Amino acid sequence: MKIDELSLIELAEKISKQELTSFEVTKFYIDKCNEHSDLFALLEIFEDSLDRAKEMDEKIKAGFKGKLAGVPVVIKDNILYKGKKASCSSKFLENYVAQYNSTVVQKMLDEGAVIFARANMDEFAMGSSTENSAFGVTKNALDPTRVPGGSSGGSACAVGAGLTPVALGTDTGGSIRQPSSYNGVVGIKPTYGRVSRYGVVAFASSIEQVGPITKNVKDNAYMLEVLAGNSIHDETSLKEEVPNYLSYIKGDISKLRVGVLKEIDEAVKGLEVEKSYKNAIKFLKENGAEIVVTSIPSFNLTLPCYYIIAPAEATSNLGRFDGVKYSRRSKDAKDVDEIYFKSRSEGFGKEVKRRIMLGNFVLSSGYFDAYYNKAKKLQQKLIEEGKKAFATCDVIVLPTTAGEAFKIGAKDGDPVSMYKEDLFTIMANILGVPAISIPFGKGPNGLPLGLQIVADRLNEGTIYNVADFIESKGGEYARL
Repeated sequence: MKIDELSLIELAEKISKQELTSFEVTKFYIDKCNEHSDLFALLEIFEDSLDRAKEMDEKIKAGFKGKLAGVPVVIKDNILYKGKKASCSSKFLENYVAQYNSTVVQKMLDEGAVIFARANMDEFAMGSSTENSAFGVTKNALDPTRVPGGSSGGSACAVGAGLTPVALGTDTGGSIRQPSSYNGVVGIKPTYGRVSRYGVVAFASSIEQVGPITKNVKDNAYMLEVLAGNSIHDETSLKEEVPNYLSYIKGDISKLRVGVLKEIDEAVKGLEVEKSYKNAIKFLKENGAEIVVTSIPSFNLTLPCYYIIAPAEATSNLGRFDGVKYSRRSKDAKDVDEIYFKSRSEGFGKEVKRRIMLGNFVLSSGYFDAYYNKAKKLQQKLIEEGKKAFATCDVIVLPTTAGEAFKIGAKDGDPVSMYKEDLFTIMANILGVPAISIPFGKGPNGLPLGLQIVADRLNEGTIYNVADFIESKGGEYARL
């Protein structure tokens, strides 16, 4: 069996048993990345990766038993790895070198991972297609004429194309799940606070999370156990004990209460995903799950709620990029005012500028109460509606996207259409609950569609059980 046909768990086991070396596995993936550089999934392959792999081989021979010992991993370009660039795919941070490790990077290093590359992304994680990178457009792993989704498009493409066994992404409104759907892979947004955001360049701090993207559900569960847990550097990270997520996978969903939102039935009518979504519900029912019709009455307000909260928080977080401290400074600036104006004009791309302007507007005097404050109150209302919905069911299923990946350039100049890409994914971020996307069904061009499984806070284990059951037993339904 070829190296890229092995799952993450199989790879970790074979390296641990010294049936494969970390060096040969890492070199295999680096070579494959170079062969498929036309996908532009990666911004950089770290020069010292093979040295790290050799070091891990020596440690393994000496008895080291980390969960990721010798396993190659890709990180998104907004996650700090000490001594390595973290540009957020922006000219503003083009040459920024991380001065410390993010919590997730440190956790992976402690378990023996070989972090060998950083993935392309939408600039500062703002986008749904990875067309907003300052350094080039990433292509879909399955069809290079189409987008990979965003903002974690490089990470999802890398996993989908077999360039890495696992990659990390961040998810503020669907940025792990949507590209996972488009590239036919598995991606989870954990419960807010389940994974520390320390050392991740902030976009919208109150709703974003780091999560793994993998080839299958069990690999994802294995990886989340590594990443999850409290950090003394991050007050928003949860202190609850991290479970063994694999132990939740039972291969049985009988008597499980599966929630179907009334609001979704209307929303999916006529969409490419309608048939596969209904097939998923049918499959779950045929396998013993109880289908419960439930409701989040304000579901249709999640999109406008998000597009007030996220730009407002982004405006605040990006205020530090002024050309004075560590970000890029305009060479043409003659005074302080020009440093601010010209540095930001030259450094930020059009989508980032658009969201900063929107954020400044909703936070401005006279509009704060009318927009941002109202959106935060709506968020609390939605959270309460979510609690009532989850009191009636164990999980809620809904599509990940409206359809398969769209053509590169198809939505240029139409930001509203692009924002609607997040229609089905935003709910989990607003509620702060976990949600996974798994491949299920095909679109009209034979490209993958995604199914989301959402649960109440800290119920990732339940999600993994349902997702694995669908993945392993979905059969014809999953291929239709």
